[in-house]
This record gives sequence, structure tokens and C-alpha cells, in this order.
Amino acid sequence: MNMKYLEPADFGEASALLSEYGDDSKVIAGGTALVLMLRQKFLSPAVLVSLGQIRAQRGIHLDGDGLHLGALASLREVEQSLLVRQYCPALAHTYAVVGNIRIRHQATVGGNLAEADYASDPPTMLLALDARVKVSGPDGSREIPIAEFFLGFYSTVLGPAEIVTEVILPPLPENTHASYQKFTSRSAEDRPCVVSAALARLDADGRCLDLRVAVGASIETPRRLAELEASVLGRKLDDQLIAAIADEYARTLEPLSDVRGSAWYRREMTAVFVRRALKEARDGHS
Repeated sequence: MNMKYLEPADFGEASALLSEYGDDSKVIAGGTALVLMLRQKFLSPAVLVSLGQIRAQRGIHLDGDGLHLGALASLREVEQSLLVRQYCPALAHTYAVVGNIRIRHQATVGGNLAEADYASDPPTMLLALDARVKVSGPDGSREIPIAEFFLGFYSTVLGPAEIVTEVILPPLPENTHASYQKFTSRSAEDRPCVVSAALARLDADGRCLDLRVAVGASIETPRRLAELEASVLGRKLDDQLIAAIADEYARTLEPLSDVRGSAWYRREMTAVFVRRALKEARDGHS
């Protein structure tokens, strides 16, 4: 069977093609994941809808509602963006540790999210930053809080003909610091075994005005414990409190077992890397 390769000029046309061809079609952007699945014959669509000719949503810009990452921007562009570094250095760092430089030059912001790979770096950091995912489909566009975007392994709330067009990160108040910690068990370029992202805003006495902690890669979808975050507001973020928060994340989350680590090992590493992320965010290193 010959595969049809279509290159729409905009997202509206792309969505229309996906609606027309239905289950026989797949979207391709950077192709770092899809091409592998095609080569290994895990997928065999009749139609590939390429986003390569769409010029909109390739850039990164600041607006009144925050930082906008175009879905077709490469991970490398996010890593190197001065705007991203000014907004949150930890976000630039997160994109800088994805795979290797060849992958980062090819993979896109939107494709990384739409794939919904549990062992991925950006989603956990984006969750800590309260990102919103903007998507376009036959019924127009909508924004989805990233906390509601992932449903499970390689599964999202995207409709059959919806496409990620943008990621929006709300403004961060002054004196807000963040950290992203990644643990790989096999090699530096491997996908993560456990990741943790933390964001902290403290008053002059070191008491929490805002605290967010997200954990990913060890579980099916990135998670925050909102009640725990709320319970520490107004308290001093000392080492004892940090240890208690880290232990609670390790106790509450249900890690999985795979080639990168057992559930027991991941639980232990969750406590370690949540502590590291919180201490770095507290101390304002990033």
C-alpha cells in the first residue's frame, strides 16, 4: 500500500484532512517518535498529514498572558531561547536535557506533548508551571490545563482531528524560583527513570507564598499533590519540611516497574529527587 503524504498550509486544513481520513491518518511534525513506529511497523496509516509547511506557531514570544511556546518550535529552540531563560531558567534546562542534540533539533514542543510518553521530560516541568495547552480542531480552538491533558500511557484528551498549536505559561511573580531534576538509570541520553520539578516563592522570612511540586517518568502521568502543596503555605521551607514533603510524594505516588527501574527503586529515588528540586528552588539557584 502506498502511503499518501499531505502538506496542509495551516492548522485548519490539517484538521480537515484528519477529519476526512479518520483512523487511516496520522499527524507528523518532527517525526522523532512516529518515524520509529512506522519503521518498526507498529503503525501503518494510509495518510500522513505533515505540519512541516505550516509557518504559524513556530516561534516563542511573550504576551500579556505569559510566555507562548509555538507547537512547531523545536525543543532546541526552546532550550536556547533568551525569552525562555528570562522567564524561567529551569524550563530552558528541562528542554536542554531531552535525549541528545539531534533529537532536540528535530522534535517539536507540540509533538512531545501529543505523544504522551510517560518517560518524557517537559510535561512534568510544564505541570509545575501551570501550563495550558492550546489545541485546534474542527470545532475551533480551546485551551486545556496541562493537569487535564494526559489521560494515561500515550493517551491524551485530544479529539481525533485536534492538533496542539501552542503551550501557554502564565506569568511568574517576582522572587519565584524553580528547579528541574532528572535521574537516568542507564545513560545520560536515556529517557528518565524519575523526574521532579519544584517551584517556590518565599517571603523575606523563608515562608512559602507559593509551592508546587510535580513528579513524572516513574508514574503513568505527571502528578502534583495539590492538598499537600496548600498545606505548607505560610510555613518556613526548612530542610525538615522539605524532607517531609519528599517522603509524602514517595509514599503517595504509585511508581511503575520497567527496564529503567523497579517500583521500589523509583519510590526511593522520588524522595531523593523531590528533596533536591525543593532545595534548589528554595535557595534560588534557578
